[in-house]
Order: sequence, then structure tokens, then C-alpha cells
Amino acid sequence: MALKTLAKKLFGSANERRLKPLFRRVEAINALEDEIARLSDAELKAQTDRLKARLADGETLADQLHVVLALSEGAFRRLARGGEGF
Repeated sequence: MALKTLAKKLFGSANERRLKPLFRRVEAINALEDEIARLSDAELKAQTDRLKARLADGETLADQLHVVLALSEGAFRRLARGGEGF
């Protein structure tokens, strides 16, 4: 029993190990929040168009997921405040 407790303290529970990579992704998304908030609606749309072009050039959605989610969050916030969004 003591070995199991020690292992849990060192490595975390199964849930903590599963969630750890997700927390890193959330931190990456949140790091872009201020940058995206400063963009105008036209600049936000242009970022979306750039992402679409990068995806068409062979980058995967997984490679750009944090940017896609950050842009989506920024657009949804604008819509919630009565802005245009895109």
C-alpha cells in the first residue's frame, strides 16, 4: 500500500497524467488571448484565412489546434459582446 501511495505522489493519479497534456494546450491557448484581443475584426478574419492557407499547404489541424481554438475563442467573445465576429 505504501508503494502505491508513493507512486501516486511521484507520478500523479491516472486522471492527472491524462489531464497534464491538456493543461499544456490550455496554457498555449491562453497565451494567445491578449494578442488576439488586440486584433481588429478584419485582422481576425485575415488570421483565419492564413490558417486555412497553411492547412491547404499541408500543415495538420493538430499542429495548429491551439491557434485555431484561440481564434475561435476570440471570435466568440466578440460575438457575445455584440461584435461582428467573422
